[in-house]
Amino acid sequence: MKPVEQSPVLQMQGITKRFPGVTALQDVTFSVRAGEVHCLMGENGAGKSTLMKIMNGIYTEYDGQMLLDGHPVRFANPKDAQRHGIGMIHQELNLVPELRVYENILLGRESMGIGGILQRRKMIRIASEELARLGVSIDPRRPIFALRIAERQLVEVAKALSLHARILVMDEPTSALANHEVERLFSVIRALKASGVAIIYISHRMDEIYSIADYITVLRDGRTVASLPAGEMSRTQLIKHMVGRDISEMFQRDIVAQEAPMLEVRDLSLTGRGVRKLDHISFTVNKGEVVGLAGLMGAGRTETLETIFGGYPPKQRSGEIWIAGKQARIQSPKDAIRYGLGLVTEDRKNRSLVLGLPIRSNATLAALRDMLLPFGVVVRRRERTAVQVKITELDIRTPGIEVPVATLSGGNQQKVVLAKFLLTRPKVLLLDEPTRGIDVGAKAQVYQIVGQLAKQGTAFVIASSEMPELLAVCDRILVLCEGRVTAQFKRGEATQEAILEAATRFTEVSEMSV
Repeated sequence: MKPVEQSPVLQMQGITKRFPGVTALQDVTFSVRAGEVHCLMGENGAGKSTLMKIMNGIYTEYDGQMLLDGHPVRFANPKDAQRHGIGMIHQELNLVPELRVYENILLGRESMGIGGILQRRKMIRIASEELARLGVSIDPRRPIFALRIAERQLVEVAKALSLHARILVMDEPTSALANHEVERLFSVIRALKASGVAIIYISHRMDEIYSIADYITVLRDGRTVASLPAGEMSRTQLIKHMVGRDISEMFQRDIVAQEAPMLEVRDLSLTGRGVRKLDHISFTVNKGEVVGLAGLMGAGRTETLETIFGGYPPKQRSGEIWIAGKQARIQSPKDAIRYGLGLVTEDRKNRSLVLGLPIRSNATLAALRDMLLPFGVVVRRRERTAVQVKITELDIRTPGIEVPVATLSGGNQQKVVLAKFLLTRPKVLLLDEPTRGIDVGAKAQVYQIVGQLAKQGTAFVIASSEMPELLAVCDRILVLCEGRVTAQFKRGEATQEAILEAATRFTEVSEMSV
């Protein structure tokens, strides 16, 4: 798509931002026009978030200048940026869990009546209208903590849309969304673009970029390395600009599976609130095998992994779990770890990591028993040595093991979660959206680690909405729809079309019968 020929509505010229000991941005130039989708690309740590935080008034001290409609501006804070028509959808879900959906969408812009009384009905109506624009049916009166991560992401999008901004920054807005939800969001983006809104779009999903981008700018190591119309930058060139090297077939791995069942799931069912979420699911994973779980949002992928791991009360689930030929009596995640299971959840920040603790403490959480003396005293030398070994093996980029895990990039945080379970020496690793929100280089590293561990005999079950990744790394793919297995494909047999057909099999029948 050819970019709109007009003056930029916003320009950032010679932007340099330094932190103690680190230059995050060096002489970066970036601009966006009205009615244009400008994609900002780069690996985690390339400087994308820092640049957007300057644009949104979060960072106020920097060198260089920013022009809005040709006039120099420097925002004092995010509110100031909003007043100038700049809105942002945050990757890290900038929501208050204890507040309700409508309260989050209109936070700081509440409707007040006489005497300062909140006009809650009006706020609920406004929130409902913004959610309807996205084609979702989330009850605006529900608290955020009761929503799944994909629903929270949609609320974050609705919150940004409610600002009616003339420049809208979207930072990984689809990282937790299913395909049909992505298409709804893209319809909204096209409508915003047609109305003259300038959109800055950040994503690690290549297919999305080439679906909606007019222009692409790439940052690497805090510098601008390329800025071209989307039609003039191929996917291969884009990846090379991002990582500084060619990546050919970066997710490919050798087949090393053995005919030795490591995980057997027999008639696994899950019921919650009177609804059957999983319906007699059965499958086997052999030693060194990588099995993928595909399906649309709500198909039961996450529930399958969490049920195997003992994440639901025993009265809600039934079926049998066998580990290395022996039946496992799993009543809780603690039991699952003892039997040799590990689970990397899709929401690493809220469910896999304690952000306020250092890397050392996070990495040893699941294996702390191995770091203790008989009287419950942690052997710090043993703990530090074990963590340092995993940092080296997994190539975790950090100044040291005492650094707060919250300061790491998404890819490095994901490696810390992997380290947490690798220290337990697992027989089976369950990975739920393991590459969500991390860049192309970090994705390649995660799957290299999977390949190395599979060679050593670890079995894997990977639930992912990234079908190209599943097709590349999995020995077999199981497809779920409405809590049931609808198809199974061996490596080389599966296609995206066949997976999608199986993923909508029962859904289509239901819709036809309505």
